[in-house]
Amino acid sequence: MRKDNSMSKKMTSEKKSNLVKKILRGLAVIIGGFITAYGLEAILIPNSVSDGGITGLSIVGSQLIGIPLGVLIAVLNIPFVFLGYKQIGKSFAIYSVIGIASLAVSTVLMHHITPIIEGDTLLVTVIGGIVIGFGMGLALRNGGALDGIDMLAVLLSRKLPFGTSDLILFLNMFVFIVVSFVFGLQGAFLSAIAYYIASKVIHAVEEGLSGSKTYKILTSKPEIMVETIRDRLGRSSTYNEVQGGYTNEKFKEITCIVNRLEDSKMKEIINEIDPNSFVAVYDVAEVKGGNFKKRDIH
Repeated sequence: MRKDNSMSKKMTSEKKSNLVKKILRGLAVIIGGFITAYGLEAILIPNSVSDGGITGLSIVGSQLIGIPLGVLIAVLNIPFVFLGYKQIGKSFAIYSVIGIASLAVSTVLMHHITPIIEGDTLLVTVIGGIVIGFGMGLALRNGGALDGIDMLAVLLSRKLPFGTSDLILFLNMFVFIVVSFVFGLQGAFLSAIAYYIASKVIHAVEEGLSGSKTYKILTSKPEIMVETIRDRLGRSSTYNEVQGGYTNEKFKEITCIVNRLEDSKMKEIINEIDPNSFVAVYDVAEVKGGNFKKRDIH
């Protein structure tokens, strides 16, 4: 009986914890929509600079036919939310609805906000791209999307012999051609630059600013290498038994994950212990679980 009560309490606690996490994620997506709207209404749009994707088309439509931007963002993204539901899942669709609703409402509320930058095209594209990129990245990091064009690109990549990134580029080229009819050729070029900056910021926010790298090392001195990495970096390593395809000689392949700040020190250790070792380095988007915590080295 006590065991059942304990299990019941544990399940209730886990449900509460999951609910809190979902609420916090939803709030983060809402904040992401708010930040993106601020970047559009306070920086880009007043300076005749647009965004890419469905948001960019919504800006053009708003300028041409006078329908509020928020209404167009909400309406034009409906089919893409359905697409996200079918292709990615219910949770993604729900968070995307929350994010798009937040973006739409925020653009309406901020429509007459005073621009924070005017006239300086360089500042407009850079700051505008950073702000909307941060907002969109925050939403994506927490499971939602503020623009449906990426979902369309994923679907088309399954039907056509092109990669997702190629299709996103192609679709946005079409968007910026449309933008040029409203904001002119200069406005279209500036919009493309702002979109490029935003895409890089989105990538950084999604992956996190710390970043990690995986080192795979083939060396004739594996034990000394692992010991030195542990002593100087406080990082543990793992071994994989590998065999040369030509010589059939067996090696111990060392695998170690370090953060970005430890990258140069890791290279220094490898060059010192065995400058002839074979090294492959990979970027790691995220590290979870296991024992990634550093051991004290002082």
